[in-house]
Amino acid sequence: MATPLHFVSSKVYPRLTGGRFNTLRVAFVVITQLLYFGLPWLNWDGQQATRFDFDSMRLYLFGLTLLPQDFIYLAAALIVAALGLFLWTMLAGRLWCGFSCPQTVYTEIMIWIERWVEGPPNQRRKRDAAPWGAEKVLRKGTTQLLMAAFSLWTGLTLVGYFTPMRELAANLGAGHIGVWEALFALSYGGFTWLLAGVLREQVCKHMCPYARFQGAMFDRDTLLVAYDDKRGEPRGARRKQHAIIPIAANVGRDDKPQGACVDCGLCVQVCPTGIDIREGLQYECIGCAACIDVCDEVMDKTGQARGLIRFSTQHAMEQQQPLPSLRQRPRALVYSGLLLAIVALSATGLALRVPFKVDILRDRAVMQRESNDGYIENVYNVRIMNTERDSRRYQLQVESAGLVRVEAPPLQVAGDSVTSFNVALVADPALLPSGSHTVSVRIVNLDDPSQVLHEEARLLMP
Repeated sequence: MATPLHFVSSKVYPRLTGGRFNTLRVAFVVITQLLYFGLPWLNWDGQQATRFDFDSMRLYLFGLTLLPQDFIYLAAALIVAALGLFLWTMLAGRLWCGFSCPQTVYTEIMIWIERWVEGPPNQRRKRDAAPWGAEKVLRKGTTQLLMAAFSLWTGLTLVGYFTPMRELAANLGAGHIGVWEALFALSYGGFTWLLAGVLREQVCKHMCPYARFQGAMFDRDTLLVAYDDKRGEPRGARRKQHAIIPIAANVGRDDKPQGACVDCGLCVQVCPTGIDIREGLQYECIGCAACIDVCDEVMDKTGQARGLIRFSTQHAMEQQQPLPSLRQRPRALVYSGLLLAIVALSATGLALRVPFKVDILRDRAVMQRESNDGYIENVYNVRIMNTERDSRRYQLQVESAGLVRVEAPPLQVAGDSVTSFNVALVADPALLPSGSHTVSVRIVNLDDPSQVLHEEARLLMP
């Protein structure tokens, strides 16, 4: 009878460490959260700097208004994100996971909360193993309450990217919130609490798809957190006075050569996923470099050179060579070139983008008609969408002005709105024969004449 597959895991209590990489991780947590929580409160030209309005289907981005017709820029952003993921993973492995991934960032914050309320890892481990009592209930309850409050804050902030944040805050202060806003805030906050506060490293080890397919993007020159087994093995305890002796001459009590690793186990204790980096490359490693920081501290204390655990590549570790340059990695150059090309094209398109849209449709309810002076009129419905914040005036001009003229004054459209107008195109039957004619119409922004759109209209002559 086959043994059923089952999932067994124990809670990880990562030990706090210092060092240069820990400083970077803390800096990334602070920077990413300042951006996430601060952007919805930032105003730009009198409105929220970053917001997506579902009602009008508009994306407001630092004074730039994007419409559904601008979907190509979203597609370009997704392509850039995908290529960036391929490039970054090929170059630096899972550094994104270890320093900037929201799961890692929020897990770090939850661990800070837990450590602040319940104490260091040993205390938390003993408390979890102990029977329930008043002190345990109080500390556990306080931890979960703070985690839930922070998670709810993240959910409300996410809603603030869709509902104006200041309006949302005012409604919360008044004690009421919309159904959809409440639903999204509770859903996102609940998932934040579940994934970062409860599951934590299990998400990275068993649920994250990135951990499963990253191997397809790795090569032997990908930067990884690696243990130098040639220098570290055989591992074992050592006295500090032996630290300055070269490895080949460094012997233990049984006169056998001893490596640099003192087998203290601190690299395992600080790992947020609970793995032993000395066992080689493992998909659970998120590249946070906590083991590098703590190992460097041990090397300093034992008088040895740092770098027993370090960022390196498989090829460099095996050959004891320096890290390769980008010029030696054609795939990196291809990815970089594609990224630069897409970013450049998108930036050029945004720079040349005209901030208004025009639709010209012939009014089918009104046939061509003859005016009192013998000219033929065709009536059109002109729909102008002004995506700028302020009101703008637009003028319609016919490029074949000698044959057709426009009978319409400047058309004024309020900021961030759509207005329709009835406009007549007039032609001399003596100059245009009967039938259907294509007329090119220029629409000029009178407040900024450099902004011009070209549209075509069908003119019918009897």
